[in-house]
Amino acid sequence: MANEGDGAPTEDALLLAARKGDRAALGDLLERHQRQVFAFGMKMCGDPDDAQEVAQDTLLSMVRSVRDFRGEASLSTWLYTVARSFCIKKRRRTKGAPAHYEPLDAAAHEQAAASAPSPEQTLLGRETRDAVAAALDQLEPEAREVVILRDLEGLSAPEVAQVTGLSVAAVKSRLHRARQSLRTQLLALVGGDGGAPAQPNCPDVLTMLSKKLEDEIGPDLCAEMERHVDGCPHCKGLCDSLKRTLALCKSAPSPLVPRQVQESLRKAVQAALDEQR
Repeated sequence: MANEGDGAPTEDALLLAARKGDRAALGDLLERHQRQVFAFGMKMCGDPDDAQEVAQDTLLSMVRSVRDFRGEASLSTWLYTVARSFCIKKRRRTKGAPAHYEPLDAAAHEQAAASAPSPEQTLLGRETRDAVAAALDQLEPEAREVVILRDLEGLSAPEVAQVTGLSVAAVKSRLHRARQSLRTQLLALVGGDGGAPAQPNCPDVLTMLSKKLEDEIGPDLCAEMERHVDGCPHCKGLCDSLKRTLALCKSAPSPLVPRQVQESLRKAVQAALDEQR
């Protein structure tokens, strides 16, 4: 079995073994992806119980379907696709009601998670996570999911298209609008200045910047935009605030899987593995 540099089996090797019926390899894969799936459920659903249910249903689907996995997409992308489908079903059952997030000043009272960092790091991490979560909560579900997948989970636009079933062009179009909405919501939560007034010749720099991040504009147009931004305090303020918004998304820590949730998932997965004997 091929190994990583630290001696651990590679994901491809584990997946190959799991498809051949190696239960230990499958168990290792499930453990590796448990936090990823739970964190995605938290970001999409906003509720620990819902996230646990989504994670359990997703991991059990992997147990039952791994032998049929053909590798048209990466395992992570496949798991996101499955988890998203369960999130959508849960959202429909709750009639699309958005998750409720505690205000930022209540973050310090959040129940401590297992393997927490220092108290100072924990507080800062929670404030960042809660600010991003609260801003995401104000977005429409279709906008929220593309931002979560692209800017929080780090999938490429083609991978987001695979997960959502959209075209790459549709993903990018939805992403540009969602980023602007997220910026507006986040500024409303954490405060932000109004910036300099717009000038008559100001272009839609927020869309242009988002397109630049997705390599959708050529070097000439990019240079033209940068020249305008350099000389326009209004547009520079807009661009800077969008960059800060996306940086905050990338720096927001993923929720840890609480010990009791880990144990519950372990038992459910073990029961499913036992059924396959």
